Amino acid sequence: MIETFADEAALAAAAAAATADVLRAGLALRGHATLIGTGGRSPAPVYDALRDADLDWGRVTVGLSDDRFLPMTSPDSNERLVRERLLQGRAAAATFLPLYANTPSPEAAADIAEPQLRALAPFDMLFLGMGEDGHVASLIPGSPVMAAGLDPAGGRFVIGVPAGVGSPPVARISLTLPALLAARSALVLIRGAAKRDIVENGSGLPVHAFLKQSKAPVRVLWTP
Repeated sequence: MIETFADEAALAAAAAAATADVLRAGLALRGHATLIGTGGRSPAPVYDALRDADLDWGRVTVGLSDDRFLPMTSPDSNERLVRERLLQGRAAAATFLPLYANTPSPEAAADIAEPQLRALAPFDMLFLGMGEDGHVASLIPGSPVMAAGLDPAGGRFVIGVPAGVGSPPVARISLTLPALLAARSALVLIRGAAKRDIVENGSGLPVHAFLKQSKAPVRVLWTP
């Protein structure tokens, strides 16, 4: 069931409120909470609405579902988006765990992030966007690592995604499906008729592998 919101602001308010509730519950139960964010246009207003939530951000760790293999100085860096839009105000006290590292390859960066992400799991809240090709995180149709990344029995939490034919133009680092399924709660944030149609009527794409599972509770939030 897709939850429909009249506009971007209404979706952001609902997502931020739900996330704050989940993080508070994690803090109360375990003394620590984890939010795995995402890049793109849809989560930015959510970050704006969430960053001054009244919770103990000093006991929250923030990570990413994927990032481009680019330093934070790049305008295309998801880390930059999270730092500029979420890790401000009260949320500046949170700990941030990057996926990008200044290494020779995205695979080497993934090797660094792998044990750190495993140590954080299970995650209290996961945000995902979705591309118009049905990709989530950087599990992209046509990529040579997509099958490995979508294997629910795969041994990795983090993989490098090479650039090139059938892959994105810039190399990336991505969580795998097993990592995404290590979420206690997840929100998929989408906008526009084309993306709604993919979710409702498509099949066989990475987004469907995530939505058609029963391990991680998922809500799909949509606005025109």
